[in-house]
Amino acid sequence: MKSIKMIAGFLTCLMLLGWSYEEAFAESAWASKCSSYGEIKPNQNPAFQHMNCLLTNAALEAKIPPEVVKAVASKENGSWKQFDENGQPIISKDNGIGLMQITNQAGYDQEKLKYDINYNIEAGVEILRSMYQRKDLPKINKQGPEVIENWYFPVMAYNGTKPVNSPLYQSSGSKNIDAYQEKVFAFIEKDSYLNSTTLGQFPFHTSDFEYDPNSSDNIVFKKMEYALTGQLHTSAYQFQKGDKVLITEDAVKLRSLPSTSSVAKALSKNTTLIIEGNFVYDQSLTSVNQFVWYPVKTEDQKLAGYISSAYMTKKLDVPTGKVMWGKTELKLGQIGKVTILSNTNLVKMESDGSLTTVRTLKKGEEYRVYNYKSNHGGLYGVGGGNYVQKSTKVKYETPSKSKLALLAQ
Repeated sequence: MKSIKMIAGFLTCLMLLGWSYEEAFAESAWASKCSSYGEIKPNQNPAFQHMNCLLTNAALEAKIPPEVVKAVASKENGSWKQFDENGQPIISKDNGIGLMQITNQAGYDQEKLKYDINYNIEAGVEILRSMYQRKDLPKINKQGPEVIENWYFPVMAYNGTKPVNSPLYQSSGSKNIDAYQEKVFAFIEKDSYLNSTTLGQFPFHTSDFEYDPNSSDNIVFKKMEYALTGQLHTSAYQFQKGDKVLITEDAVKLRSLPSTSSVAKALSKNTTLIIEGNFVYDQSLTSVNQFVWYPVKTEDQKLAGYISSAYMTKKLDVPTGKVMWGKTELKLGQIGKVTILSNTNLVKMESDGSLTTVRTLKKGEEYRVYNYKSNHGGLYGVGGGNYVQKSTKVKYETPSKSKLALLAQ
């Protein structure tokens, strides 16, 4: 890694997110989740699956897709090792330290970076998260940190927003496959998805970037927001019990145990599976698989076992064309809705302006509002000439801009 923000700046970003100092540095919270592998011995590298567990949980604690953190670790240190064969800290020619190749900076304890694996991982994850919070880097329109593709520019910044990492060659406009972030994303596809998934591509143009290819000055980004037309990918580590997922390849093996050496049955592409519990790591400590295993069952419940996260994608509901807002469908002409907080009356306005009760509305019910009248203390028109009186027994809300935008599509 070639560049780093000072730790004070990172803490400021965390405070803006509502995270506390204790949360930011709660190493024991994530590292302790790997305690079943035993203690890390001084000057020795943990087993690969132990390291897999540490990188995964440090990423989840920092709200970064583990796929991204693991790929950065692979680009920085392909063997995922902190120490060489002599038990000495791995230090690169440009002074990058350890697993995450943290460049020598005053904001971190240099000795701990060399000898404390958890501290080295934590520092790398903190720096990567701080890159996501930068305001001078582009983002994908309306997407958050759970989307893997949205880490393209923060990953670039982890190494440096220099001309060498420009997504396109300025002279030809061709893709720069040697850019740091391109290599990291290639690791994601190879190791986390076993080449069964292609991540979304940015529609780059040379006009998006301004820089002198013969200078070491940082790239100036002229376009700050992108809309990707292809499928985006959220982390496979977010699947929950009961979620439905689809198999992405043909002849994917359903294993009897979370290991490639266990008994297997082949499943066809697009088979629907139901997640049965939390993911687990490979049972073989020597396994160099970066993916995790999920306990699953088939929809007909005839088969059950473990599937690699590399071959699963979240099953999406079939679009209905409806825009749901809470319990009700949002309709054209609707200006809001009322939620009944405690039993109240549905009323009708007579020709003389008086109100008569139609029926009782029950707590928890929701009704569309199409107009509002100020008489009788306020009346919400819910259609058919009926009204709900404004009071503490009801809550009125207006639809968000995003909901209205969906309705307009």
